[in-house]
Amino acid sequence: MVPFSYYIDKFLNYLAIEKNYSNHTITNYHIDLKEFESFLINHDPKDIKEIDYFILRKFLSLLSEKNLNKRTVSRKISTLKSFFKFMVREEEIKNNPANSLIYPRLDKNLPVFLTEEQVAKIINLPKENSLLSLRDKSILETLYSTGARVSELANLRIGNVDLISGIIKVMGKGRKERLLPLGEPALLSIKNYLDKRSDKNPSLFINRNCGSLTDRGIRLIVDKYIRQAATNLRVSPHTFRHSFATHLLNRGADLRSVQELLGHSSIATTQVYTHLTIDTLKKVYDKAHPRA
Repeated sequence: MVPFSYYIDKFLNYLAIEKNYSNHTITNYHIDLKEFESFLINHDPKDIKEIDYFILRKFLSLLSEKNLNKRTVSRKISTLKSFFKFMVREEEIKNNPANSLIYPRLDKNLPVFLTEEQVAKIINLPKENSLLSLRDKSILETLYSTGARVSELANLRIGNVDLISGIIKVMGKGRKERLLPLGEPALLSIKNYLDKRSDKNPSLFINRNCGSLTDRGIRLIVDKYIRQAATNLRVSPHTFRHSFATHLLNRGADLRSVQELLGHSSIATTQVYTHLTIDTLKKVYDKAHPRA
């Protein structure tokens, strides 16, 4: 019998080589499929061809007992659908048993964003002239200036930054490159940081041991300053991206331009920020209009 792990590896290689998916996305697929593999051990199908809709339903029932949020369950269903679709394509099975799985209805949670004053307060927290403090300020400035994802920042090389034209080149989801403008404060902070460095590491952001800063390392740094700012909002590093988009729209940027800057493949993904700006306008109206 061919072990299930063989099919997992085959699928993940396909995602990496043919689909050019990011390491982060592939890791999520791997986690979901390994969880399903652990479930199969107790249900003992002799072959992948024996996995049917009812086995998948049992797996989803087990997930529901774990009280996972709907987005997590939805992602796992998407993983199963993609995996078995690939198995059909490879003629390992005849029919996709995940075709009939239904996604849970997702709540429309609007992303949290910071005010311009709150962003400025966090960005101005690193005040020392040490290398690490200059690095931290550069990270915060660049996150807000570009709207880049934390993972995109972690993959930046010094060669991706053009300090003359004020542009950085990031590698987004699906390994799609895009060029992002840097504001003057971000440009200055990066220049001050690079002037202080004397190492040979090509990565833009490094740790205290001069090694490349990881995605997790950047998140920990940003989290530290968010805690120092003592904001009462539930804020994460990704909130800088939400704030970037919301502030652009509040100041008159068009939706298509914001879509390009964020690297969204569909404008529908970007449209969530229009709800935020409408809410903001309503609050201003209610506060300012004499007959609101």
